[in-house]
Amino acid sequence: MANGPVVACFDVYNDFMSYRSGVYFTANARKVGGHAVRIIGWGTQTCSGKSMPFWLIANSWSTGWGEKGLVKIRSGVNEVGIEKSGIAFGIPKI
Repeated sequence: MANGPVVACFDVYNDFMSYRSGVYFTANARKVGGHAVRIIGWGTQTCSGKSMPFWLIANSWSTGWGEKGLVKIRSGVNEVGIEKSGIAFGIPKI
């Protein structure tokens, strides 16, 4: 993300609050609201023997939450609505 982060919105489910590590995805959780975050990168991680793509996200809930304030949300499948909700980005003056 050479030109800065992308801001994204997504649906928050009750299991999101207890995220600690790994690639986050929800299966049987209850929607409790929405949230806006900064997408600062992307990658893949092996989960249960399968390669899972993710967005690397900086949350605003302090470094005591998640992976030192970061979360990996599964990408490519519109997990928690992150790929359909609004996104915003800035283009720096060069």
